[in-house]
Amino acid sequence: MRAAALYSAAGSLLLTTLAAAPADSAPGLPDRQGGPGSPEFRGSVLAAARAEMAGIRFGECAAEEDLPDSLRCGTVTVPLDYARPDGEQIKLTVSRAEATGKDPRNPKHKVPRQGSLVYNPGGPGASGMFFPLIGVLPEWKRIAGAYDLVGYAPRGVGRSAPLSCKDPKRFFKGPTQAPTHPSESYKRERVAEAKAYARGCAERSGSALRHYHSLNNARDLDVLRAALGEDRLTFMGASYGTYFGALYATLFPSHVRRMVFDSAVNPDPGGIWYRSNLDQSAAFERRWADFRAWVARHDDVYDLGATPEAVLRSYDKAAAQLAAEPAGGEVGPGQLQGAFLQAGYYDDYWPHRAHALSAYLKGDPQPLIQQASPVTEAAVESENGNAVYTAVECNDASWPTSWRVWDRDNTRLARTAPFETWDNVWMNLPCAYWPAPRQTPLDVRTGPGELPPVLILAAERDAATPYAGALELRRRLPGSALVTERGAGTHGIGGGPNRCVNGHLDAYLLTGRLPERSAECAPHPEPQPTAPAGRSQKEHKEKAAQGA
Repeated sequence: MRAAALYSAAGSLLLTTLAAAPADSAPGLPDRQGGPGSPEFRGSVLAAARAEMAGIRFGECAAEEDLPDSLRCGTVTVPLDYARPDGEQIKLTVSRAEATGKDPRNPKHKVPRQGSLVYNPGGPGASGMFFPLIGVLPEWKRIAGAYDLVGYAPRGVGRSAPLSCKDPKRFFKGPTQAPTHPSESYKRERVAEAKAYARGCAERSGSALRHYHSLNNARDLDVLRAALGEDRLTFMGASYGTYFGALYATLFPSHVRRMVFDSAVNPDPGGIWYRSNLDQSAAFERRWADFRAWVARHDDVYDLGATPEAVLRSYDKAAAQLAAEPAGGEVGPGQLQGAFLQAGYYDDYWPHRAHALSAYLKGDPQPLIQQASPVTEAAVESENGNAVYTAVECNDASWPTSWRVWDRDNTRLARTAPFETWDNVWMNLPCAYWPAPRQTPLDVRTGPGELPPVLILAAERDAATPYAGALELRRRLPGSALVTERGAGTHGIGGGPNRCVNGHLDAYLLTGRLPERSAECAPHPEPQPTAPAGRSQKEHKEKAAQGA
């Protein structure tokens, strides 16, 4: 009966689309990788055609979204399994702020609308529902004048067919340990926890679990494009968003208008995801050293040591004290490490983290408790994000199934990169015991002229997505251009504090103009130190004057 619906008046459009789309989409892509002859590709074409007819009914946002009245929300329907497009359907939540039509440089000038700019913040497991609010910031007002800003929650996230792998009430634990060289007994405990978490994912999601992966995220993006009424997609992805954005560019190159890849994941299929996590741990060690060097340069403010090595000793001292007596009863070494890991992502955290560490070692634990304690009010959201992250990464590719391989590789890496290595292991270890089938990573690449020119943004010292990934993505997408923020390491640089980077972003999204192949920007200014609690400004000035 469902097949007969294709012959309705609206169904004629479906038949036309199904017949025409494969001819200019994903040229040369093997069917086993989702090419035009695969059931998944045909299902994605059908789903997009249906979404184009249905559109999105934007109205008030649900109270659960906690979004202001200035945004409008709706849903788009996608198949759970693209190989069975008439089977189970799920709904993805979408948010939008319409283009203002205003030019912040000339209020009298009316800006023509260029369509929708769809954004994904990465993860996997992060929601983009708040993204349209960014249009009020000065760095985004020109783009917001020309584009409807569109955010969405990918499958599994928020209210978009949410995933869960354990009771959120049991998700946050504190205090916890974070040994840089864990004992064998500690390792056995964490292996048991990883096995239990993988079982929980399967028990809570059943057979649906296998359908939460990056290839389906890319297919969902094309359905969203169609539902928005866009013939071609304008997309900006950050971090993990660059990976399934690159999958989209490979699967649907003729559907691309403009794409921005901000802080690019290395798309080499051999690195997805086990090797890329090893690379990430190594990169975080370099960024951790950058942070400690900054703290050392401001020893007059923080008293944590005048060299990076001395700062590390202060950190280790705090970790040892927290292991013996957790701050506030819930901040142990694990929470300390988690808080300082954030400083590896964003340097605007540096003054706050240094302040908290300094205050703690001087007898005031409150700043550290405020910054490092588990936010129990966010337990549901955090557990959901972790579940989606785990499902996507585990489903995307094969992982070593022997603990000996993980133990060998990471024991070796921790000798030179101890800061994040084992934390990264425990985060990803459920993939060693994953019960669902694995995908084969797509070989991301397009031929000359198949894809419109795209923009890649990267900070040279980014730890979460090491710079080599941006170079590899540029190599695989002929005609792309790379803008590098030299000497900086903030993760996600588009629309941030660097005017040079933002100039290239605006030029591309507003006019399509790119640098020929690459451009370099000087780093944005380092954060300014703040005096820690417990020292007056007078004492701070006196200490600075003494050079101590």
